[in-house]
Amino acid sequence: MTTPTPLNKFATALATLGPIGHFPKAPGTWGSLAAVVAAPWIFLPFPLWGRVTILIGVLIVGTWACSQAEKTLGEKDPGCVIIDELLGQWLTLLFFSAMPLWYLGLAFVLFRIFDIFKPWPIKWSENAFPGGLGVMVDDAVAGLYALVSLHLINYFL
Repeated sequence: MTTPTPLNKFATALATLGPIGHFPKAPGTWGSLAAVVAAPWIFLPFPLWGRVTILIGVLIVGTWACSQAEKTLGEKDPGCVIIDELLGQWLTLLFFSAMPLWYLGLAFVLFRIFDIFKPWPIKWSENAFPGGLGVMVDDAVAGLYALVSLHLINYFL
């Protein structure tokens, strides 16, 4: 655990999405829920290239913030660090700009299932990359699983 500087405090606040990561139970679920609730206003209105740019920005900033938060908090992938849920949840919604409201709920459930149970290569990716990148990448892979599942459900419905 390092002595928190103002920059480390800022990085940790980003990594925890402010107070959301400090909710007493299931911070990852709360982070995913916050991402789904925010998506119609700050993610989905953008064209595809804009959403991809946002995801790249979240990956870069999130990787840095998660790395700093791990150092500040003195543990690997602390439970309160939930910016990775934002990345994974928004990745799940990447190709769905106009959708019925229940798709948001389904996207939430699918992402949480893959993030919690971590089928291969999700668990592998968490440990294959160092620091904050490993924290971010495993949720990105879970988001890809959920994205494909959402598309398949959409196709068959």
